[in-house]
Amino acid sequence: MNVEDNIRHVREVMAEAARRSGRPASAIRLMAVTKTVDDDRILAAIRTGVEIIGENYVQEAKRKIEKLGKAGEWHLIGRLQMNKAKYAVRLFDMIHSVDRLELAAELDRRSRAAGRVIPILIEVNVGGEESKSGIPLNAALDLVRVVAPLENLSIRGLMTMPPWFDDPEESRPYFRALRELGDKIAAEAFPRVEMRELSMGMTDDYVVAIEEGATIVRIGRGIFGERKG
Repeated sequence: MNVEDNIRHVREVMAEAARRSGRPASAIRLMAVTKTVDDDRILAAIRTGVEIIGENYVQEAKRKIEKLGKAGEWHLIGRLQMNKAKYAVRLFDMIHSVDRLELAAELDRRSRAAGRVIPILIEVNVGGEESKSGIPLNAALDLVRVVAPLENLSIRGLMTMPPWFDDPEESRPYFRALRELGDKIAAEAFPRVEMRELSMGMTDDYVVAIEEGATIVRIGRGIFGERKG
């Protein structure tokens, strides 16, 4: 199938999973993950109504935005180096990968200089994997507590990537743990913190993620096919 057909199929699956979770399909937004994807296929995704483009690298996103324009939202989902923060706050509509106070403070400083308040998600390493970024699950609440006062950041929720399993059902406890963490943070009622987003679920496990409360699913291969390079 082509990009357009793949998106339509993913949306049908998303809608059915949303119904099982007791929510309307409109409660979940589709992100097309465009790492190494050529410009024509990205444009096809945008024209087919994908709400969000997800990029891993600041420089790659900068080139694409300059060429393709800023239709829809562009979110950063990859690990952000401190020296790229000044570019990230000007390019992206949301940053999903904030996992330490030092990075948050730099983003706050750069956002202030850019004259904006940037929405962020706290990235949580729910599986405790050393190979992955993210604040440990048991430290996430404390990170939110110290990031919340930064006036040029707006915490909108949480992001995670659980361990990979052959059976997507095995991801369920990790997605559930993120949702429960979000509920716990929301109950604290920190000023200016809104737990409205759970960014979780990729091509192999997004159905389970939606059933457990995802509001953004990040789909690459399911839209564009196997990655090149």
